[in-house]
Amino acid sequence: MAPVEKTRHLLLVYPHPDDESFGKAGTVILFTRAGTPATLICGTLGELGRNMGNPPIANRETLPKIRRKELEQACEILGIRDLRLLGLRDKTVEFEDPERIADRIEAVIREVKPSILMTYYPGLGVHPDHDAMSSAAVIAVKRLPKEERPVIWGSAVVHEPEKILGDPDFVIDVSSVLDQKLAAMKAHRSQFSGIFARVEEALAAGGPAREEVLRLLGTERYWVYRIDD
Repeated sequence: MAPVEKTRHLLLVYPHPDDESFGKAGTVILFTRAGTPATLICGTLGELGRNMGNPPIANRETLPKIRRKELEQACEILGIRDLRLLGLRDKTVEFEDPERIADRIEAVIREVKPSILMTYYPGLGVHPDHDAMSSAAVIAVKRLPKEERPVIWGSAVVHEPEKILGDPDFVIDVSSVLDQKLAAMKAHRSQFSGIFARVEEALAAGGPAREEVLRLLGTERYWVYRIDD
């Protein structure tokens, strides 16, 4: 397991509210608790998401406002004090000019000077928005002098990513902040129950099912994306 220590600045680049929490919340919490300032660039408000809560708490008109509020609540739990919204349209990020998205990401990088940039591993994010946003982040980083570039920590969403990338570069034990991780995930109330219904059921059931969920949530894995230039 890799230790998490204070670093200069953590920058997260994701397209949707909840991307910063689902699968990464524990790592972010450990960094911010260690004293690392964190900035989140969120591309969209996830306004075309299919989940509206269970029971429904939103409709197509109210969903963007609800998801923004959920994101702000999650950031509070994660210790993220700097939230930048790009105002892109959900599920259309892949059709945007990647150089223009990179321009906006680059401006933030030059401002906050992160040592680590967290995003999806380009090409392995499964969702087109995930891959478009991470590819734009790579373009932005590539524009910098090598000595000024942050290390890119990529999350791979594909099944069995080890078969493509090998073993992860960083495996983070987040068991010490599991309650806070779950709280950040559940802050996205409109999405959590639809995506993690089985997680809720297992946690409520207790016994081996609960232990298995806690084991799976207790570690987070990242692969360093190396820029070839």
